[in-house]
Amino acid sequence: MKKSGFHLHRLKYVFLLVALAQPITGCKTAKESPEQPNVLVIFTDDMGYGDISAYNPAAVTTPHIDRIGKEGVLCTDFYVPTPYCAPSRATLLTGRFPLRHGLVRNPTPDQGIDDVGISQDELLLGEVFQEAGYRTGLIGKWHLGHREEFFPVKHGFDEYFGILYSNDMRPVQLIENMDTVEYPVEQASLTKRYTRRAVDFIRNQDDRPFFLHLCHAMPHKPLAAPEEFYTPETKEDLYDDVIRELDWSTGQLLEALEEKAILDRTIVIFLSDNGASYGGSNMPLKGRKHYTWEGGTRIPFLIRYPDILPQGKTIGTPCWSGDLFPTVLSMTGITIPDNLVLDGENIEAVLKGEKTEHKAIFTMRGDEIKTVRKGDWKLFIQQPRFHQPVDLETWSDWRGPDGKTILAPFEQATPAEYPGVIPEKMEGETLLFNLREDISEMHNVADQHPAVVEALEKEYRDFAATLDALN
Repeated sequence: MKKSGFHLHRLKYVFLLVALAQPITGCKTAKESPEQPNVLVIFTDDMGYGDISAYNPAAVTTPHIDRIGKEGVLCTDFYVPTPYCAPSRATLLTGRFPLRHGLVRNPTPDQGIDDVGISQDELLLGEVFQEAGYRTGLIGKWHLGHREEFFPVKHGFDEYFGILYSNDMRPVQLIENMDTVEYPVEQASLTKRYTRRAVDFIRNQDDRPFFLHLCHAMPHKPLAAPEEFYTPETKEDLYDDVIRELDWSTGQLLEALEEKAILDRTIVIFLSDNGASYGGSNMPLKGRKHYTWEGGTRIPFLIRYPDILPQGKTIGTPCWSGDLFPTVLSMTGITIPDNLVLDGENIEAVLKGEKTEHKAIFTMRGDEIKTVRKGDWKLFIQQPRFHQPVDLETWSDWRGPDGKTILAPFEQATPAEYPGVIPEKMEGETLLFNLREDISEMHNVADQHPAVVEALEKEYRDFAATLDALN
């Protein structure tokens, strides 16, 4: 490990690290097999459920992103645990619910939130792959802490290039490994530069397999696209310009994998960290980023790995980003010991269409659990946030482009461009929805299904009890 030592309660992970360094019965480690699959995770920021054509025929056409699902699996009911960045990102890399991994709010340099970051006691996916002999790289947004002890190169990544937090948080500066290499950053160049770095990472592959985590800044505000994608004559299309470039980027990565003849040996995953904000599309879902309505926490998810997974398969079983940790390690033949406490589950059989059940999925905001989803049903444990009208005459974005510290086009999406079904006030103390019949959460059926409410409340109590044990 690159870390200087373990905290005492991290000793439970020593067994995993020892296991990864030794041959494992029934599977091979990366050091033993040149056929060990690579892993590429393409992670967008604030991309909505309806932002790509695989999910929304009315969206801008995204053939390269869609290709991942056409040649692999597309999930229609895939969730993240929070409708905002940092806790969601930490869950993907740990397989643990935010109240278990401890990162429940966003590190924010321009608000003085500097002491928040991923705990040294957490074991991240990068560390597991690194210990298994993989070459590991992270490009783009990190948002698991911006003090030096939180940097990606101290948490399992051999190399890092990107902005440590959101692209609207000052100072917007590029970090390479541990050093600041550029400030301010021209944001129209970000997607292209991240893509080139990722392509170079793939092309420079040595005899080891790799884990590459590409975390785009876009389409998080401020939106920006280079000249070849930017259409200033139609200002309302800036969001579409950004999506087109993200699709181009995905095509460049797939092409690089094909050139190296390793596409079919690479697990390719595409997803977002939460739903869209203004200007994007969560349709037909209700709500937006920051809300625990479906539009805030249900995201596009596509995965391609023909060695194991079917082609052109659509899966409707509810799953979530915490599942990626155990699932990807299973696909790469890396054993996880029983004493590693995970909230995600191995969904390999679900992705193959062999299983249609998944344990309850929870979402949260702040430090409280807000919803539980199981099967067709979603219950709000607490009353959700409803829409508050915005006075567009007085509204302004203090984190918008200023031409000095945040360099991007001045025309940006506003609250007038709401991305989903607006969550108007609903009657009822308890809100229950059958999402299979009512994807837009329009009809509260709690009174008609008291037994379902009771069962989901029990799921919540049982899960909360496992978290209470941490205190």
